[in-house]
Amino acid sequence: MTNRLDHALIVDDDSEIRSLLQNYLEKNNFRVTTINNGKILWKTIGEKQIDIVILDLMLPGEDGLEICRNLRARHNIPIIIISALGEETDRIIGLEMGADDYLPKPFNPRELLVRIKVILRRSRSLPGHDKTDTKKNLTFSNWTLNLLTNDLISPQGVVVPLSAGEFRLLRVFLDHPKRLLTRDQLLELSQGREALAFDRSIDVLVGRLRRHLGENAKKPQIIKTARGVGYELAAEVKST
Repeated sequence: MTNRLDHALIVDDDSEIRSLLQNYLEKNNFRVTTINNGKILWKTIGEKQIDIVILDLMLPGEDGLEICRNLRARHNIPIIIISALGEETDRIIGLEMGADDYLPKPFNPRELLVRIKVILRRSRSLPGHDKTDTKKNLTFSNWTLNLLTNDLISPQGVVVPLSAGEFRLLRVFLDHPKRLLTRDQLLELSQGREALAFDRSIDVLVGRLRRHLGENAKKPQIIKTARGVGYELAAEVKST
């Protein structure tokens, strides 16, 4: 039996770029699907097993950054933004919206291929990708994280759905209890990328997790803040 080819989804309204990237990636052992707008993105992802999304920001009538943010909130699929907007601030915003990488146009397809391979390798080493992990639940402070459904379960038995980013970050905390982790470490462990200047994505996700856990933002007891450094899960963790 042959190994399954990695499946790349290219979202770009430029037919020449779609064709160029499709031909190049297919020659390098990728399966490729191309679409020209974000409207059919969700249908495509729902119907096909996509391993990585190559997303142009300048799509007609749609906000590529909003598409990126929504995609990251719903799925673990890695995202590479390709855009004619090549300023550093554009790149920072794209990464803060959840992209794994940002490649300004024009670019060499060979560079895109290298970045795709690096991101896929990193993403498969992140929490939740180890299929040999026999643990089903992690419990802490009377809360339970179900590793099969990615749901958080309250002490009262209420199911709290988590976004992909929230699940990965909470899993990192639970894998490193009572250990101070810097923002850079949390970003690398949960998203497989390095922090850029003014990157506050970890702070945003920590805030969301605290709200899910019913924490007092000023005096949190489960996820504590080391001001200017990072965060620490202060609870004992048990696995089943």
